[in-house]
Amino acid sequence: MDSFRSLCQQRRSIRKYQDRPIEQEKIDYLLQCALMAPSSKRTNPWEFVVVRQTETLRAMQACRTYGSGMFETAQAAIVVALDASLTDTWQADGAIAAEHILLAAEEQGLGACWCQVHAREGAEELIRELCGIPEGLSVLCVISLGYKDEERRTYELEKLKYEKIHNEKY
Repeated sequence: MDSFRSLCQQRRSIRKYQDRPIEQEKIDYLLQCALMAPSSKRTNPWEFVVVRQTETLRAMQACRTYGSGMFETAQAAIVVALDASLTDTWQADGAIAAEHILLAAEEQGLGACWCQVHAREGAEELIRELCGIPEGLSVLCVISLGYKDEERRTYELEKLKYEKIHNEKY
């Protein structure tokens, strides 16, 4: 990538993956990027669970009736869980760390997709059970990972919703 903007332009949610394992070095890279994410008062409220077992990945599909089909072909996933007792900004802190993972995945030539878990009926409980996550942590999301088996068009700069930008006042 030649710039951060082009990285953002390229990154799209990928839901179909090749049957090809992800190298441990790439998973380590994604996790290092997540650990460098900013958090309120540097509380670092997050915990990350890396899932590689095929049966667990496939079982994750049941966490949602819609929006979790990508676990059918995912080669790995990263669960983003947080200790909400550390800060009232835990959701924002977790979302920033998750976005670091999503962008790092694109940079490493991987596809990735966010699956919302928090506040989705039954989803958090299932992921907690599958991954052995203690009750004191809230599960924000699960990010599916793999080598892309689908292509999505990049964002076209001229088609961005510039009307959403306001200067000085709304």
